[in-house]
Amino acid sequence: MITSNRRYHIITFGCQMNKADSERMAGILEDMGFAWSEDPNDADLILYNTCTIRDNAEHKVYSYLGRQAKRKHEQPDLTLIVAGCVAQQEGEALLRRVPELDLVMGPQHANRLKDLLTSVFDGNQVVATESVHIMEDITQPRRDSSVTAWVNVIYGCNERCTYCVVPNVRGVEQSRTPEAIRAEMEELGRQGYKEITLLGQNIDAYGRDLRGKTPDSLRSVPIGRHLYNFTDLLYYVHDVPGIERLRFATSHPRYFTERLIRACAELPKVCEHFHIPFQSGDNDVLKAMSRGYTQEKYRRIIDTIRQYMPDASISGDAIVGFPGETEAQFENTLKLVEDIGFDLLNTAAYSPRPGTPAALWSNQLSEEVKSDRLQRLNHLVNIKASERSQRYMGRIEEVLVEAQNSKDTTQVMGRTRGNRLTFFNGDINTLKGQVVKVKITEVRAFSLTGEPLEVRQAVAV
Repeated sequence: MITSNRRYHIITFGCQMNKADSERMAGILEDMGFAWSEDPNDADLILYNTCTIRDNAEHKVYSYLGRQAKRKHEQPDLTLIVAGCVAQQEGEALLRRVPELDLVMGPQHANRLKDLLTSVFDGNQVVATESVHIMEDITQPRRDSSVTAWVNVIYGCNERCTYCVVPNVRGVEQSRTPEAIRAEMEELGRQGYKEITLLGQNIDAYGRDLRGKTPDSLRSVPIGRHLYNFTDLLYYVHDVPGIERLRFATSHPRYFTERLIRACAELPKVCEHFHIPFQSGDNDVLKAMSRGYTQEKYRRIIDTIRQYMPDASISGDAIVGFPGETEAQFENTLKLVEDIGFDLLNTAAYSPRPGTPAALWSNQLSEEVKSDRLQRLNHLVNIKASERSQRYMGRIEEVLVEAQNSKDTTQVMGRTRGNRLTFFNGDINTLKGQVVKVKITEVRAFSLTGEPLEVRQAVAV
């Protein structure tokens, strides 16, 4: 396969899982001899890693594709790939809509990119969307950061939320073995990475598909539970040398246990930040969504987190305008946000997705109602986030420096343990990857500014 002097460009839409997949595919392409191109119009291969959670994300993909499809008529050697969730959802229909495509591949096939491209370069137009067991990938990802990294621990999703297309496009749950996860983390530690975010669609469901049960001798845990769950994984990987911080996303309230919360409080590398989507503050809406919990259970989870870690940051996801949602039910969501006080909340108006039950229901709400509710929720989110930020004023926070502030090159930027983006004056060349004690002098709803006090040198464990 001749790939010398060929350049590639990847455009990623959507979640952290997609970003992690893009890094893996970039690593494969560079192993094949491709070099990164900043400009897609100078690339010989363009890969769109797509998201289908929201309708507008799909429209963006087709808009981008249209421009490059025209270019391919002038440059026939241009290779066009659509990967990710839109590819999985549309399959061969995508080729009928955009016949200039060379490869359509679902997210389960990210590790097979080299084999699929071999077939493409042999003159075939390829669609890879069949369900497969995800094999371990020995290719080194091309990481976008040299300080922080994502590590997948579980792929797919077994939930059947009535609004969500993810199980249809990402397949069933497939947990990686603890040994494979730790080995990847150890390599990242050797390469100088300081922070790892463990990733999964429902990360606290980790291990349900792995063989084995706990023996009777382990009296500290329920007898007969799965041998490996996510709490066990945290204990297993916590002492990886060189890694200073651990985060994880995304959690499902159905599986979030007190044992997990207690572990996060006990393990010093686990950051005090929890991303737990609640989607709605109304029990009837949650039931219609098939979420498997109540708003009372969600509140108990947050109360337990704050019992063990009073200063923990809480973020989540919420959907407004779900089919049949009444004004009173929407106000229950507002009340939940008011009572909990989220540090960050990702919000969205309900968007019907192909192949989901809720998309076929007759009680759809108007775009005007959904837009109004989204604006009202976002207004409250900003108020509560601003209130939560006030607790940082004058405090000294440990900030892991990740990059230069692109808007002010005299500043660097990083995150607190609670995941607040923080800016302060400094030289990125000397501070990148360092933990700096910063006195907070300015607070905003979703970010902070401060003055550096002390650089703490990382100590390998």
